[in-house]
Amino acid sequence: MRGCQRPRSYCPALLCSVPASASPVSLSMSLFLLKRLLTLIATLMGASAVIFLALEILPGNAAQMLMGPDAPPEAIAALAVKLGLNQPAWARYGHWIAGLLRGDLGLSYAYGLPVIELVRERLALTVPLALLAMALSAVLAMLVGVGAAARHGKFGDAALMGLAQIGMAIPNFWFAMLLIALFSVHLHWFSAGGFTGWEQGLWLSLKALLLPALSLAVVQGAILARITRASALEVMREDFVRTARAKGVSERKVLFKHVLRNALIPVVTVMGMQFAELLAGAIVVENVFYLPGLGRLIFESIGNRDLIVVRNCVMLLVTMVVLVNFAIDVLYAVIDPRIKTREL
Repeated sequence: MRGCQRPRSYCPALLCSVPASASPVSLSMSLFLLKRLLTLIATLMGASAVIFLALEILPGNAAQMLMGPDAPPEAIAALAVKLGLNQPAWARYGHWIAGLLRGDLGLSYAYGLPVIELVRERLALTVPLALLAMALSAVLAMLVGVGAAARHGKFGDAALMGLAQIGMAIPNFWFAMLLIALFSVHLHWFSAGGFTGWEQGLWLSLKALLLPALSLAVVQGAILARITRASALEVMREDFVRTARAKGVSERKVLFKHVLRNALIPVVTVMGMQFAELLAGAIVVENVFYLPGLGRLIFESIGNRDLIVVRNCVMLLVTMVVLVNFAIDVLYAVIDPRIKTREL
């Protein structure tokens, strides 16, 4: 009892509980975030340089494309000066980076509108398309992955994983053309392309995006199905699953309430990474279905030699991928503190 009468600052138990013991953890987390943030910035700067240089070596002249083949050289030269194309490459690159930091993406050569307005308008279609594709891929992955795990070592397992392997090998644009041939040309259930606009109603808009989303979801769903199967098989070996079965819980309830629920952690992580890939993959699919999204804007801008639109759109896609990867790295470090400790 006498030991408890000492001043509080001398109590060993209290000394062990002061916030100073948590400082190494917060310091390691801060260093981890700083390292990841510097890597993110370096990646974006390197990507911007590659994008700019890649577009610089493309043949053709933007002023010539806009004025037409019969335009006089004086008019072409005057337009080049107006667009800033007469400046050296390093100066134009510096102006572009400065504009990105200010949120000013410049004016489109072909449309004569601010690039940020064009991008915002097209993202209103591309982002919902990617979200719908992600939802479809998640449903396919859970059904196929859990179904294969429940039939592990049997014919059903091999058949489902065989379908998943085929899905991973099918190109998105080829599968998109198959869907058009079947559901649009033969069955007449869906339109072969185009977009009515969100003002025409949610159902008509989603119906126009269903086939493009399905063509995007097949490959990603096949990848997720294999990950879901592997994760589900690992969970099925746990003691709590055997206990649930011993208590007489139905196999369906065991699979979807106990196994799937605990197997979703790695699946959700991969889904976050795939969302950025779906945004990039939508470029080709949007052109197959003639959708006015970000992908079609990039293709049209390439044809018009509208390089300012092309490089900003590509940079936007790269930024999305890098930011998603950064968020996943931070989430990993929050869930498992050993990750940040190993990398410091």
